[in-house]
Amino acid sequence: MKSTTRSLAVLLATALVLVIAPSPSIAQDKGKTAAAELTKESQAALARLNASAPLAKLLGPKAHAVLVFPSVTKAGLGIGGQYGEGALLKAGKATAYYKTTGASFGLQAGGQKYGYAMFFMNEKALAELDKANGFEVGVGPSVVLVDEGMAKTTTSTTLKEDIYAFVFGQKGLMAGLGIQGNRIARIQPK
Repeated sequence: MKSTTRSLAVLLATALVLVIAPSPSIAQDKGKTAAAELTKESQAALARLNASAPLAKLLGPKAHAVLVFPSVTKAGLGIGGQYGEGALLKAGKATAYYKTTGASFGLQAGGQKYGYAMFFMNEKALAELDKANGFEVGVGPSVVLVDEGMAKTTTSTTLKEDIYAFVFGQKGLMAGLGIQGNRIARIQPK
């Protein structure tokens, strides 16, 4: 019985690794077509977010830039990981491309897809994005994860943070979704 349970756990862990393994990024070999597709997906995801979250729509014109990851895959069984690619949009146009990665350890099982957008409210916060070897959410400029309650009570006069982040489009089953500890690094299309 123990060997069957262990075999099943190894099989499930292998399947999860294959699910979360990143497909080749635009930095590796997809080129300009992939960059154009990622731009289109990011713009569409931001439009859906703006339609469903009035605060996101309010923040857009005030932000220096918005980094949108239209699809991030997260999976884990004890050890978890996540990966996604997105575009930095300024005035609606893509100016750079990024990947988001993360690892986690602990009591967890399942898989999920979601998107997230980060509204950079000032130039200083935006400059942190390309410093060193990548931007780690939760280190450096303050990032506020906007939930439904905050979205209802926030007005344009109470917006004082460096970065506001929205998680949207969650699909799948996994406990504990957040972006704290995600690492964001720039990728270059060929």
